[in-house]
Order: sequence, then structure tokens, then C-alpha cells
Amino acid sequence: MIMAGSMKVVVTSIFLALLIETSTFEYVCAANRNVSCPEVERQALLKLKQDLIDPSGRLASWGTNLNCCNWSGVICDNLTGNVIQLRLRNPLDPYNGFYIPSEAYAKMWFSGKINPSLLDLKHLRYLDLSGSNFGGIQIPEFLGSMHTLRYLNLSAAGFGGVVPPQLGNLTNLHVLDLHDFSSLVYAENLQWLSHLVKLKHLDLSSVNLSKASDWFQVTNTLPSLVEIHLSGCQLHRLPLQADVNFSSLSILDLSSNSFSNPLIPGWIFKLNSLLSLDLSHNNFQGQLPHGLRSLSSLRYLNLYWNNFKSAIPSWLYGLTSLEFLNLGSNYFHGSISNGFQNLTSLTTLDLSDNELTGAVPNSMGSLCSLKKIKLSGLHLSRDLSEILQALSSPGCLLNGLESLYLDSCEIFGHLTDRILLFKNLADLSLSRNSISGSIPASLGLLASLRTLDLSQNRVNGTLPESIGQLWKMEKLWLSHNMLEGVVSEVHFANLTRLRLFQASGNPLVLEASPEWVPPFQLGVMALSSWHLGPKFPSWLRSQRDFVYLDISVTGIIDTFPNWFWNLSTIYFSLNLSHNQIYGELPHRIGTSPVADLVYVDLSFNHFDGPLPCLSSKVNTLDLSSNLFSGPISNLLCCKMEEPYWLETLHLADNHLSGEIPDCWMNWPNMVSVDLENNSLSGVIPSSMGSLNLLQSLHLRKNNLSGVLPSSLQNCTSLLAIDLGENHFVGNIPGWIGEKLSDSIIISLGSNRFQGQIPDNLCSLSYLTILDLAHNNLSGTIPKCFMNLSAMAANQNSSNPISYAFGHFGTSLETLLLMIKGILLEYSSTLQLVTSMDLSDNNLAGEIPAGMTDLLGLRFLNLSNNQLKGRIPKNIGNLRLLESIDLSRNQLRGEIPPSMSALTFLSYLNLSENNLTGKIPSSTQLQSFDISSYDGNHLCGPPLLEICSTDATTSSDHNNNENNEGDGLEVDWLWFYASMAFGFVVGFWVVMGPLLFNKSWRFRYFRILERLEYKIRNGMTDLLGLRFLNLSNNQLKGRIPKNIGNLRLLESIDLSRNQLRGEIPPSMSALTFLSYLNLSENNLTGKIPSSTQLQSFDISSYDGNHLCGPPLLEICSTDATTSSDHNNNENNEGDGLEVDWLWFYASMAFGFVVGFWVVMGPLLFNKSWRFRYFRILERLEYKIRNGHR
Repeated sequence: MIMAGSMKVVVTSIFLALLIETSTFEYVCAANRNVSCPEVERQALLKLKQDLIDPSGRLASWGTNLNCCNWSGVICDNLTGNVIQLRLRNPLDPYNGFYIPSEAYAKMWFSGKINPSLLDLKHLRYLDLSGSNFGGIQIPEFLGSMHTLRYLNLSAAGFGGVVPPQLGNLTNLHVLDLHDFSSLVYAENLQWLSHLVKLKHLDLSSVNLSKASDWFQVTNTLPSLVEIHLSGCQLHRLPLQADVNFSSLSILDLSSNSFSNPLIPGWIFKLNSLLSLDLSHNNFQGQLPHGLRSLSSLRYLNLYWNNFKSAIPSWLYGLTSLEFLNLGSNYFHGSISNGFQNLTSLTTLDLSDNELTGAVPNSMGSLCSLKKIKLSGLHLSRDLSEILQALSSPGCLLNGLESLYLDSCEIFGHLTDRILLFKNLADLSLSRNSISGSIPASLGLLASLRTLDLSQNRVNGTLPESIGQLWKMEKLWLSHNMLEGVVSEVHFANLTRLRLFQASGNPLVLEASPEWVPPFQLGVMALSSWHLGPKFPSWLRSQRDFVYLDISVTGIIDTFPNWFWNLSTIYFSLNLSHNQIYGELPHRIGTSPVADLVYVDLSFNHFDGPLPCLSSKVNTLDLSSNLFSGPISNLLCCKMEEPYWLETLHLADNHLSGEIPDCWMNWPNMVSVDLENNSLSGVIPSSMGSLNLLQSLHLRKNNLSGVLPSSLQNCTSLLAIDLGENHFVGNIPGWIGEKLSDSIIISLGSNRFQGQIPDNLCSLSYLTILDLAHNNLSGTIPKCFMNLSAMAANQNSSNPISYAFGHFGTSLETLLLMIKGILLEYSSTLQLVTSMDLSDNNLAGEIPAGMTDLLGLRFLNLSNNQLKGRIPKNIGNLRLLESIDLSRNQLRGEIPPSMSALTFLSYLNLSENNLTGKIPSSTQLQSFDISSYDGNHLCGPPLLEICSTDATTSSDHNNNENNEGDGLEVDWLWFYASMAFGFVVGFWVVMGPLLFNKSWRFRYFRILERLEYKIRNGMTDLLGLRFLNLSNNQLKGRIPKNIGNLRLLESIDLSRNQLRGEIPPSMSALTFLSYLNLSENNLTGKIPSSTQLQSFDISSYDGNHLCGPPLLEICSTDATTSSDHNNNENNEGDGLEVDWLWFYASMAFGFVVGFWVVMGPLLFNKSWRFRYFRILERLEYKIRNGHR
């Protein structure tokens, strides 16, 4: 368990006593080193050393001196020389700020085994072996025979198995610490613990106690307990009422257990001596219980990540001893109260991720002891300067505040010099807000700053060199902003402590000499979308502590240098995707001496040659979209003696050939396999059925054949299976519906399957996408399809299919679908798709009426079959339908009127059937091209064929028209002359001054241009827009420069227009974009750098004059002409003095004259008026009815 800052001040009497006792031992021993240890104990220690693996040589002094009292970690009694303490804990911080052990820490591990010779240390009171790695062996039972032990610490030492009950024999123990982060240790019961009557400190955190139902009864029998730490022990139930005996208890930690109890039990409120209470990460709910106010001595209260739902109660402000208060990640609502000013002892306040709204009260600035404030995720909706003003008044916090977290608070405004008021600020997080403007150069004056997070804002401008003055900086996040310009060695000059640097999603250019040796050793670096190329950055050679490295989309056009694979670093996560790195990979990759999980993404490069052999510790491997060739057996069938950890394997879009090898039994942890778009042949090997954890299988677009092996039915975890565009034969097996019951996606299209569609598929209640198109299927459409409940859901439940890419990222499921006649790839929006495609088969019979119950269906394609009968009359129930294709069947009858209710319909094809009658009237059905209805016997708009009933109505309409106005004699000559005269006069009154006055003409067209600009750029205010398609029109001009404001855009298609100019840099901010098509325009210049824009296929940019990645065209210069364009625009019309009064007067006069010349006769002459409106009526009728 990791206790936060204020917990350090909660010191109990037991630890004071232990500290005094330990210090006394060390002092006495140091004062008299002449006392020698007994030979039997010396030999016992040498045997212990012999069985321990000590890579760092921590035990090098053992044996060099005859007196073992002088050996490292050994403390003896100054009178007898007996060994009384073994302090062998790992001296380093295990995680070094990250999530896996640092390389230095791992080198300090002891491993091997613990020799029973320890039993010869008859006087040993203190044993600490924490921070080791004993490889999952059981805690030795013989330790229970070391009766003199008072202190036993085996925490985080890599033990596994059951806790030996023999530890209950250590009746003199005061401290027992077995906490374990790996959760490999468990206990069947805790009865043995009841014998440790002197125990004061107990820590079993992360030990699995799910079966130890007696945990509370046993701990309640230990009256001396001062501290109980049972965090993450998988405890499920707390007794609601109990008489507690541990009256001396000062610290209680029951966090991370997800108790089934909705309420905090009342017995906790009886622990009057409690100083620290941690109930975080549980399922407590309702209002904050009043009983907590009886714990008046509390200094530390952590209720983070529960389900409390209420306003923050006023009685809480009476717990005036509180130094640490965490109410984060609950559902507290209302405003932030002034009552917090009563908690004058507070050093840490966390209210993050609640539903609190409004301003930060000025009273919070009076909490003079406050060092950490976390308000992340609140709905503050304020200017940053206003919040800083509240915290800086009356001035108490200016020198004391060390940590300020305001991420995701809906904050706007600029980062100004006001932040400098907080002189000792060490941690500042403002990420995921709307902060704009540049980073002030004065930020370099915050000399205490350790962490700075400005990621996911709208910060622009250049990165100030003063960042390099922050010599205490350890972690810096700048990702996904609009920073640009050059970053040089100066920016990092004094950042010697920097361990994390994430600045992806900014088009920054790093200029560093090949000889540059950075002053830091980074553990995490993410520079995706920077410009680092074209040469591979040589300065990486000096970095040997990488846990996470992402230099994807950085314009590298080079081979891997030899030294890259020889670095001694731990690559927990490596992403070099979307570059143009070429050459062959070494024979084996992913070798890592320490990390258990490794993420490797080398996709979208130009690697060639054979696939490498893989280290057993690689968890995720993505080599897709390269030029690898040869068989995949090189990779899959390497002989390895260690366990295989690979979960995700993506080899799509290469030149791989040969058969899929039959050695999948070596990869039992596989979750996702993608081998699509290669040249693999043969059958699916039966061993693939051994992958019982497999969730996603993609083999599309290969040359695979044969029947589907029955062993695949063992892959019961499959959610997505895509075998399209192969040569599979036989019937679709019924076990797909019986065994793969959790399937969400089944794509078997473009194969040679035959026979009927099995009714078993109807039991797939989670199925949202079914593609059986382009096969030889026969029979009828199963009537039971109405039972596909996921398609029947009116609102699709959100079921994003994703697979973990190592520890730091996810890879979303992707799928090719024929939608609206176009092959589209879906990824981030796949969870929104519900589709059924049974086209191009030999299906007969009628369309089942029950299919109209699939209310969630969005895409339906039944074309090119032999379907007969009528279109189901209730097809209008499918209100979410966006595309329907029933073409090339034998359907008859009329189009159901209910189809006019399909308001989302954007693609319709009913051609080549036997449909008859009138096309129902609706906004949608009349908007489709006439080709949607070809090959039928239909009539009515949009077709030219007039229905017989319409013809009758039309003739009656015309007769009435001819008879209207009888007795009104119209002088047509004067009527048309009057209209012509009005047009001429109005035209010249307006246009005359424009022709002869240059300044007026300039102003007029600038008004039109600005109007066009407002219309065109107004679209960038549609902040909720997710899909935009303006393709295949005649649009001109530039792409709106603020298109990056549409942060939620997932798909944009502007292809086949006449757009010009550059792609706006703001488009790099569209981080959700999964589909882009700008082809066939007149766009020029460099493609902006971003993770998204460089990830799209080059076809997205075809037919333009663009350069830069992902295109092969290298830009001659990165300079843009946009500034020149703006300057020219601003300078247009210089020297033109415009008389605005006369200009607007002329426009108004022209309008008035033209209006009255035309409208005057209509007002005063009834026959002229009648004739005018009849002309308009006829014009409207002709337009609406296709000029018939």
C-alpha cells in the first residue's frame, strides 16, 4: 500500500519504540566491533549467501572478514556477539515513479532460495528480506521455528503460494509485513494469526484472503494491534455490527476490497483512538455516514473511489484534526463550501472527480497549512486567473502550496505570470482544459517545479527556452497542444532530473547535433508527431533507462543503427510506427532481463526480410503494414524454454506466404491475432483451437481454403472473427452459434460457403455485425433472426472491443465493411455499427417480417439474391437505418408507406425488382437518384413517370388554373414591360456606382467575401460533430483554418472538390479522427505533423500537390505562404477612401426603387398580381415534378 504525504505524520508508539530499539542496537554494535559472532552463526550466514543470487554484490563483504558482525546488513549483540538483526531489504525505490521495477532496483534483487541455516541464528530478532524476487516460491515453513523474531518483513519479495500457518508460532512478533504487489500469496484462513498476541503492526496487503472468512474474528482477538493494513485482499464482506477489542488501533486500512456492503459498518465509528482510516476503492454508497464525526482524532481520512452521493455534509468541517482528506471519485454535488476554512490543519485536500460546480471560494486561500489541492474533474468553468486569484487571497498559500491539480476542470484563459505567486509550487497539472495562448517565459522562474502537465489544451506558440532552467523538473507533459517551432539542446540544458517527457501531437522540430548527449536519463519519452528525421536520432544512444519510448510519426527515413538493439535498457513499451524505417530486423527482438510485459509497435514502416524470432516476454507485437516476407513459422515456432506471454499479434498488410504453422499451442495467452491481407495459404491449423483466451481473429484477404476446423469451437472467448476474402468451403458450422456465444462480429463474406444459414446463429445475443455476403448460400433467411437482441436494441449498448497493447495503450478492433456501396474501415466507431450483409448469395423465399424487430439495425444489404414476396410493411420500424440495399431480387408489390419514416436513410437501392405503384412521399425517398428505383414499374417523384392518379390531379389542377381569373383582362405587354423596367432600374441604381467607383466596388465584394467567410467558417462551431461528408461537390476556397475546433470528429470526407491552399495545422488536433479523405482537390504544401494525419493511407491525399509524411514526396521547404496570404489580404484596398454614407445610401435607394417599380403595379392592379403569383406557382410545380 502506498500511503500519501500526510500519513507520514501519523506516527504510532510502536514505531517510536521500534526506532529507539533499532537505533540502540546499531549504536551499541557500532561502538564495539571487537565482539565476534559465534562460528556456527558465521557458517549459517555463509550458507544463506550461497543459496542467494546476488547480482549487485550486496553480500560481497560476507566471508572477507572472520567477524560476521562486520558484514553488510548484519547486526550483533554487543555483549554476546550473537546475530540479532539481518537488514537485507532492497535499498532502492522499487518503482522510480513508474509502474514496473526500475532496472537499478531489479539489479539489487536477491533471488534463489532461503537456506534453513537461518535456524542456527538462535537470537535473531529482526529479519528483513523485502524487495527481492524469489520467483513465486512459498514462504519457507521453517521461519515459524524462529521463536525469537520480533520483526519479520517479507514484503514485495516475490513469494507465492499459501502463507504457512507455522508463522503462528512466532509468538514474540511485534511486526509482520507480508504485503505483496503481485497477489500471488494467499491464505485459506487466518487462525494461525490468533496466536500472535503481541502483534502491533500487521500488513497483509494484496495477500488473497478471499477464502479467509475468519479474518475479522481473528484480528479482533489481538488487543495490542495498533496498525492493520488489509488493502487489496479481495475481502468481500464486512460485519455490520460487532464488539471491537482492538481499542488501541490507530491505523486501519481496508482499501481496494470492493466490499458488498453498501454502508460503512457502525463498529468502525467506535474506534475512538483511530488516527488514520482508509476505505478508498470500495463500493460504499449513499450519504456520508454521520458516525464518522465521532472519530474526532482523525488526521487521515481517505474515501476515494466510492459511490457516495450527496452534498458534502457540514459536520465534516468539525473534524478539525484532519490533515489529509480525500473525497475524490464519488458523486458529491453542490458547490465547494466555505466550511473547509475550518479545517486549518489540512495539508492535503482532494475533491477530484465529483459533481461539484462553481467557483473556488476565496476562503480556501486561508488554509495556511495546505500543501496539496486536487480539484481535477470538477465543473469549475472558470478563467484560470480567477481560480489563482481565489487561492492567492489572503496570501496564506503563496509560500506553502506545493501541488495544484486542476486537470479536466473546464478551465479556459491563459497561463499568466500570476502562477509565479506560488513560489514553492512543485506539481502543477492543468491538462484536458481549454487553456490557450503561449507558455510564458517566466515559467522558468518556478525553481521548485518537479512536475508540469499542460497536455490536451490549446496552448500555442513556441516552447520557451526558459523551460531548461527548471533544474528540479522530473515529469513534463505537453502532449496534444498546438506548439510549433524549433526545440534545441538549450531547452534541456539543466533538466538533469527529468525522467518523463511526453509532448506528442505537436508539430515541433528537434534540432540537436549528432554528438549531443542529453543531461537526463529518461524512463518515459513520447515525441510522436515531432520532426526528428530523416536520420535516426543518435542521441538516444545515451538513454539506458527507457520504460516507454514513442517516436512514431517523426519522419525517420533510415535503418536501425546497430547500437539500438544493444542498449541495456528495459523496453517495456516501444513505438516506432508510421515512419519509413527500412531494412531487416535482428534475429530475435524483445529481449528484456526484467520486464514481464513488452509492447512493440513497428507498424507502418518499410521493414523487409523474414520475421524475427520473438522473446518469450513480449506481450504485444505489431509489425503490420511493412514489407516482411516468407513464412510466419520463424516467429511462431521458435523454441523457447521460458513461458510465452504474447497476447496480441498483428502482422497484417505484409508479403507473408506459406501455410499458417501448427504451433499455436505454444501461445496460450493469445487474445488478438491479425494476419489479414497477406498471401497465406492452406488450411486453418487445428492447434489454433487451443487459444481459449482468443477474442479477435482476423485472417481476411489471404488464400486460405478448406473447411473451418471444428477445433475453433474451443475458442469460446471469441468476440470478433473475420475470415472474409478467402476460399473457405463447406457449410457454415452450427457450432459458431452454440460455442461462440459471446461473438459480436462475424465476417465470413467473399468465400465459397454453401448450404443454409444455420439457425444456431440466432442465439448470438451480442451479435452486432454479420457479414455472409458473396458466398453460395441457399435456402431462406432464418425467421429467428428477430432474436438477435443486440441488433434489436433501439439504443446500441456501448461495447467497444479493445485489446490491451502492453501497459500503456490499447489497439481498437478494426473491420472492413461494405457500407453504402463503398468498402470502409471502421475502428473507433465500430461499437456504433449494427450491420447485416447477406448479399450475393442464392437465398430465396420472403424477407422475414420479424426482421423489422431489429430496431438497432443501421445497415442492411440483401441484394443479388432470389428473394420474393413483398418488402415487409413495417420496415419503417427500423428508424436507425442509414443504408438499405434490396436490389437484384424478385420483390414485388408496392414500396411500404412506412419506409417514408426512415429519416436517417442516406443510401437506398431497390433496383432490378418487380416493384410497382407510387413511390411514397417523404424527404428521404424523393432525394435519391432515380437509379435507386431502376428496373421496376414505379412512378412518382423522383422518377419522370407520372402515376395515373397524379395525372388526373394534374389535369384538374391545370383546368382550374385556366378558369381562375375569369373576367380579368390582363394587358400582358404592359405587365412584362413593367417587370423589365423595374429590373433595369434596380440593377443600374445598385451596379452603376460599383462599376464607376473603385472603393465602393471593393467594399461590396469584401462584404460578400466576409459573408462567405462567416458561412464557411461557422461550421467549425459545430463542436459536437462526429461525421462530416462534403465529398463530390464543387466546393472551392480553403479548408476552414479552425477545423481543429471540431475535436470530436471521427470521419471527414472532403474529396473530389476544388479546395485549394494548405491543410490547416489545427487539423492535427483531431485526435479521434479514424477516417480522412482529402483526395482529388488542389491542396498544396506540407501535411501537418500529428499522430493521426500521418497514420492514414496515402490514398487519403491523392490528386493534390502535397508533400511530407506519409507521402514519399519530401517538402523542399517547410515555410508556408499563409502569412503572406494574410498580409496581402490585409493590405488589399489600401489607399481607397470609401464614403460609406453614400455607399449604403445608394444600395438602399436602389433597393427601394427596384422594389416599388416591380411591386407597385402588383399592389394596385389585381390582374397583374394574379398573373405574377400564377407564374410563381407554375414554376414551383415544374421544379417539383421534374419539368413534366
